[in-house]
Amino acid sequence: MTTVTVRASRPYEVTIGRGLLDTVGRQAAGQWKGRSAAVVSDSTVAPLYLNRVKDSLERAGFRVHSFVFPAGEDQKNGGTYLKLLEFLAARRLTRADGLIALGGGVVGDLAGFAAATFLRGIGFLQLPTTLLAAVDSSVGGKTAIDLTNGKNLAGAFYQPQAVLCDLDTLDTLPAEVFADGCAEVIKYGMIGDPALLARLETVDFRADPEELVARCVAQKRDLVEQDEFDTGARQLLNLGHTLGHGVEACSGYTVSHGRAVAIGMTLVTRAAVAFGRCPAEVLPRLRRLLERYGLPDATAYSAQALYEKTLSDKKRSGDTISLVVPIAWGASQLVRIPVSELPAWIERGLGL
Repeated sequence: MTTVTVRASRPYEVTIGRGLLDTVGRQAAGQWKGRSAAVVSDSTVAPLYLNRVKDSLERAGFRVHSFVFPAGEDQKNGGTYLKLLEFLAARRLTRADGLIALGGGVVGDLAGFAAATFLRGIGFLQLPTTLLAAVDSSVGGKTAIDLTNGKNLAGAFYQPQAVLCDLDTLDTLPAEVFADGCAEVIKYGMIGDPALLARLETVDFRADPEELVARCVAQKRDLVEQDEFDTGARQLLNLGHTLGHGVEACSGYTVSHGRAVAIGMTLVTRAAVAFGRCPAEVLPRLRRLLERYGLPDATAYSAQALYEKTLSDKKRSGDTISLVVPIAWGASQLVRIPVSELPAWIERGLGL
C-alpha cells in the first residue's frame, strides 16, 4: 500500500492499494461528525461495488443513501446534477454528513461538484474505480459538469477529504476503459517524466499497477501544490486536452475522454514538429506508444469543426488560448497563442 499526501487548501491523503473499499466506513467515520452518507455511482459500477461500500459504511454506523444514474459522459449534465442536489436535500443531509463518489471520472466530477455546492459545501471522499480516475481526475479538486457548448464549463475547485484507490477495481475494467487511463499515464510521461515513458515502452505495468499509479499521483500532487487553482504550472496537465475536448464535443461524447486525449496529444505534437518546436522523432515514438496501449492517434473531424468546439475551451482567455506543447521526449511547455493562430495549429495537427 502506498500513501501520497496532497498539501492543498485542504490537505488529504491518496491511498493506493488493494482491499480499500472495505475500509470506507472507517475512513468516513474519521472525517464526519454526522452519520448519514450518500454514495453516488453509475449503472456500470454500482452493481459491482455499491453493496460492498454500503456494508462498510453500515458497519461503521452510517445511514446510507444511494444515488445511481445511467453511465456515460452525456449524463454529466445540469439535469443529473440538479437531481442529485434534490436527492441530498430530500434525505436531509447536513454539513456534518458526507458524500462518496464511487466510480470513474464522470461520477467523481459530478459528485464533487454536488459536494462543493450543496449547503455551500459538504465533505466528500473519492473512490475511483477506473485507471483514469485513479491517476488523474480523483486528485486535485477539479469538479464539474458539461454544458451544451463544451466540457466541464460549470464547476468548482473543491478538494476531497481523502481518495482511496482500490486497485482491485481495475481488475474488472474492460480493455478499452483501461486504455483510457493509459492515455493519462502517457500524458504524465510526456509533460515531464521521460523515465516513465521508458518504462511504458518496455514493461507492461498492467500486472502490478501500484507503483505507476502512485508515480502519476505524486506528479499531479506536485503540480497541484504549486498551482491549486490552475493559473500556471498545473495547466501542463492539459496536454492533449484542448484539442481532445474538441474531439469529444464533435463526437457528441461518443469518443471517450482517454481516446480523445490520445488524439489531442498526437495532433499537438504533429503541429509542434511542423512549427519547429519539437524534434521530428518524438511524433512516431508517441504514436508507437499509443498503439502499444490500444489508443488512437487520428480523427476524421475537420479542422473547422474542431476549431469551433475548441473556442469554448476553459483555457481560452479573451483573444488568447493556452496550449501544452511537447518540446522533447518527456518534456512539454505552456504556450499561449492568439486564438487567430489556433486554426493553423489544428490544420498542422491534422497534417493539412
